[in-house]
Amino acid sequence: MQKIINTEKIPIKMWLDEAEDGALQQARNLANLSFAFRHIALMPDCHQGYGMPIGGVLATKNVIIPNAVGVDIGCGMCATKTNIIVETITKEQLIKIMNGIRRVVPLGFEHHQHPQNKDLMPQDDNLDHLVIVNQEYSSALKQLGTLGGGNHFIELQKDGNNYLWIMIHSGSRNFGFKVATHYNRLAKKINAQEKSSVPIAFDLAYIDFDREEARRYFQEMNYCTAFAWANRKLIMENVQKVVVEEIKNVLFDDLINIAHNYAIEEKHFGTNVIVHRKGATSAKKGEIGIIPGSQGTKSYIVEGLGNPESFASCSHGAGRIMGRKKAIAELNLIEEQQKLEQLGILHALRHKDDLEEAPSAYKNIDEVIAFQKDLVRVLVELSPLAIVKG
Repeated sequence: MQKIINTEKIPIKMWLDEAEDGALQQARNLANLSFAFRHIALMPDCHQGYGMPIGGVLATKNVIIPNAVGVDIGCGMCATKTNIIVETITKEQLIKIMNGIRRVVPLGFEHHQHPQNKDLMPQDDNLDHLVIVNQEYSSALKQLGTLGGGNHFIELQKDGNNYLWIMIHSGSRNFGFKVATHYNRLAKKINAQEKSSVPIAFDLAYIDFDREEARRYFQEMNYCTAFAWANRKLIMENVQKVVVEEIKNVLFDDLINIAHNYAIEEKHFGTNVIVHRKGATSAKKGEIGIIPGSQGTKSYIVEGLGNPESFASCSHGAGRIMGRKKAIAELNLIEEQQKLEQLGILHALRHKDDLEEAPSAYKNIDEVIAFQKDLVRVLVELSPLAIVKG
């Protein structure tokens, strides 16, 4: 499903009826960049971000934009199915599992007290050429296997056949933030020196790949993406240990993993381009992906259809309809808690500030899925049982 806007230099193709004003203006800014390729694609979970809308896909020619990747580089999802039927698990066991997860996985701003095994980190023969990665490496060893805050979560779910699943959403922690911040500032400095025609207000400072700085950012970004995947794997391993301690004879399927904040060189419409996916995931033909809902709604395991019009991409989740501050100010904590408790979900809404992640702050995931039937095919529907958040 597409809606096309043709008022800018290149079209904006939207897989939703209407985008909020801020996100749409950001998409118009992207569509007027001289190096933007073919069209801009907006996924159905689109909402305003920094510089580029979350749920946006931008292809560029020989240029990379740090802010079009974002600060949580490589943030993504992983999930696994177990052989356990949910009805065989008691509520008491679920509570013990969730408490056990909180003991072994640091949440929010918490880190491990001791460095984790270096062998679990992405391997690189020469970290010295990765300036920010090298600078932050020691700190990252204590962040490996930590969840973070915001919309990151660990969730126990059940599928249509009542099998237990584990799903994790986490990213590159302070690693990605430091890399993104450094290179966005550098891009701004370069653009000012070169008197770039891109307005500063767009917040889309870029670096041409003819420059060494672009190649360095690309390498550091890729390391952060690999670190984010290593982070999710370690979280999953520790969660699995907790589950096994409480429930015997558990078997786990292979992990499904997909990232949603990165840039990558791909070929589209016969041209090699740099595809920036910010809050969007790859959905190549046959590729297995994950589209989570909010903590009170379903999540989906999907198969990509490889639609060229979206640059073979799909949404990364439900997408926000309320900003964090607005959600905290306007939503009612008791009402949101009752919605989850009526569904029998062990939720993570305890304080007013937690309302930024209440289900009512997010779009209807079923509508989001319906908008992208030409992008993905649903393989598995997953319903939440219990959630841990930072």
